[in-house]
Amino acid sequence: MIFIVMGVSGAGKTRIGELLAERLSCSFTDGDAFHSEANKEKMHRGIPLTDDDRWPWLKAIRAAIEVKERAGETAVFTCSSLKRSYRDVLRDSDEDVRFVYLNGTLDVLKARLGARSGHFFDPSLLQSQLDTLEVPGPDEAIEVSIDQTPEQIVDSVVAQIQRR
Repeated sequence: MIFIVMGVSGAGKTRIGELLAERLSCSFTDGDAFHSEANKEKMHRGIPLTDDDRWPWLKAIRAAIEVKERAGETAVFTCSSLKRSYRDVLRDSDEDVRFVYLNGTLDVLKARLGARSGHFFDPSLLQSQLDTLEVPGPDEAIEVSIDQTPEQIVDSVVAQIQRR
């Protein structure tokens, strides 16, 4: 099984992904590691990525997912996965890929981004991500509110995984 923790910047994808991987005793891979330097530079300068910027990034993550699957491993990845078409690339009709959508209010997301340092993402891009976001339905993702502790979020995700 492959889990992709998704949501806009500031939702806590990395922290939740790390904790979920720990809880599931599997590997964790941050999708940001697959961004090109050009993509990182654009985001650092506050320039939103285009679909053309994202396709190679998404395909690189999909290739890493396939490596884990061929090895028979469970794994957790992170990726904003803002549009259904992006999720389709990552999923590639693969029933073993599950999304975990971290849903948060604008106020909570802004506060988190304001407190973060050392990340290439310019917080001014948050609205651009929210405008791009196509919220996944229950057929696509486990949804959990980020308005709780990371441990509570992971507890909720694990409980929903077990029910499915």
